[in-house]
Amino acid sequence: MRLLPPALCASPGPARRGGVTPGTATPPRHPLRHGQPDLVSPGADPGIRPSSWKNGCGVVFLRDIPLSLMHRRVFPEEQQNPPPVRFAAPQISRVPPRPCQPKVSSHFSVSARCCLLLGIQDTTTKFPSRTGLSVKAPMEMWSTSSTEQFYRIPEGKGPHSVGCTDLMTENAVEGSFLRLYYPACDATDIEEARWIPDKEYYQGLSDFLNLYRVVGERLFHYYVGSVTCPAKSNAAFKPGEKYPLLVFSHGLGAFRTIYSAICIEMASQGFIVAAVEHRDESASATYYCKRRSVSESQEETTPTMEKEWIYYRKLKTGEEERCLRHKQVQQRAQECIKALNLILKISSGEEVTNVLHSNFDWNSLKDSVDTSRIAVMGHSFGGATVIESLSKEMRFRCGIALDVWMLPVGEDIYQNSIQQPLLFINSEKFQWAENILKIKKLISNDTNKKMITIKGSVHQSFPDFTFVSGGIIARFFKLKGEIDPNEAIDISNHASLAFLQKHLSLKKDFDRWDPLVDGIGPNVIPGTNIDTSPADPE
Repeated sequence: MRLLPPALCASPGPARRGGVTPGTATPPRHPLRHGQPDLVSPGADPGIRPSSWKNGCGVVFLRDIPLSLMHRRVFPEEQQNPPPVRFAAPQISRVPPRPCQPKVSSHFSVSARCCLLLGIQDTTTKFPSRTGLSVKAPMEMWSTSSTEQFYRIPEGKGPHSVGCTDLMTENAVEGSFLRLYYPACDATDIEEARWIPDKEYYQGLSDFLNLYRVVGERLFHYYVGSVTCPAKSNAAFKPGEKYPLLVFSHGLGAFRTIYSAICIEMASQGFIVAAVEHRDESASATYYCKRRSVSESQEETTPTMEKEWIYYRKLKTGEEERCLRHKQVQQRAQECIKALNLILKISSGEEVTNVLHSNFDWNSLKDSVDTSRIAVMGHSFGGATVIESLSKEMRFRCGIALDVWMLPVGEDIYQNSIQQPLLFINSEKFQWAENILKIKKLISNDTNKKMITIKGSVHQSFPDFTFVSGGIIARFFKLKGEIDPNEAIDISNHASLAFLQKHLSLKKDFDRWDPLVDGIGPNVIPGTNIDTSPADPE
């Protein structure tokens, strides 16, 4: 089934869909602007929106499907002859109540009911590789039978247990907001952290994906509401050594918690990881705490702080995307530097006020950070943030850009170049010629800058959604590629650790993965699978 999906943590449009097929110069049929969720077909009449379901090669637009159709099966004859469907506003009464759901740890169940909810059928069994790269180890085929399957965010494979806690400074949007992952003392009696901690994030994801909030919030809450990440919430920090620091930047439409598989692995291997939540209106949702106005008589019974939510900002009509994204990436880089300063301040023993009032002992982080070993890492828009951060802050000794989106990067970066080592880890399906040419321009002939591609991977092989989804959900949103998600993230993490060991001068055994940095190994290639040679004139 060929679906036109939105991409969490990605730049929608032609860029996200990987540009053109190698060796051709044919642009996508409907070029969409970056940053605009593409669930609504371009140029569709607002009164009647056709829902297009075609067996094996159709396009599905979620918002084209009224709720009355979202709760019944789509029959084969309808797939072959899709009727025009009039747009219908959502009715809360049409959404069935959520069944009682048991609490589970780090996983949730996905069944065939999700297929019925989305009003689509799984009519294909394999996605052919656009570029012809073959994956050596076949991935598991996701079943959509009535038997429920369980999916789990992978635990860290390193020697350390992992804890996490949230930190917010200042009662204003200018403050810092991050989730800290760290080596922790063993504790079996502490609960794991919630993966998505507030319902407002469901609303933000719904907005980003062009879903009605009433539908999206119920769907997200039902399927991922009880998911936890395998890190102990506010667990005691493990003292005794100084750890390297890694600042992580999320992608477009994401937020601080949904790259926990990467951050937890890094923490288990002995890193302190500060996953920043950006407030540049590129996150699906974020917030800051502000003081509530209450009378003296209400002070004892009413909380004095309230959350002020900031949601994803879509492009305005006629607005040039590059200008907006460049402005945002400047703010993002400053937020990464601010997070770096904050963690170093805590490590130096200075008092920091956390407005979230967690019971984590921040004094335990005193003298915990190795200030000579600091790096920055990010995915997609976060990859562009890595580049900007390296150009502004030399304390970042190296950077790792996961499936980077180069549009936001300013021209001055190419002129002045980046002095620090930089590793680009790309998926097979996301990149396109123009983006790759910009990466190559930045790499130039610097041997400390590398690019590799993971075979069979997609843009969503890096965030956690690839682990907590199965069947039709994964296919519809392109959350999984042809490679097993666990193998893809292992390749990415191992290459990252080998790169960090070399350029942070770590005394670890990560050098056993050095060949991956050069693109040598199963399901990885050096450079790119994208043909960047000029197209032959017709």
